[in-house]
Amino acid sequence: MGRPGSALDNAVIESWHSTVEFELRRLEHFATKTQARAAVAAWIDEYNRDRRHSSIGMISPVAYELALGTAAVDNPEQAA
Repeated sequence: MGRPGSALDNAVIESWHSTVEFELRRLEHFATKTQARAAVAAWIDEYNRDRRHSSIGMISPVAYELALGTAAVDNPEQAA
């Protein structure tokens, strides 16, 4: 992390927020906050379960976490 107020501190969340904004907010109009919250929750679920990410070997974040959990059970001294 950089010093407080550094733009690099927020790079990951800014990128994620930009993606959410582009894919949800600009393409849909929500009449209520409840509708918006439900759409964001569904988007996050799809993002974590179905989308492949190049930074983790073209698998979904859920599959990556499950693989890490399996590796930790198989080889606990390397997981720590």
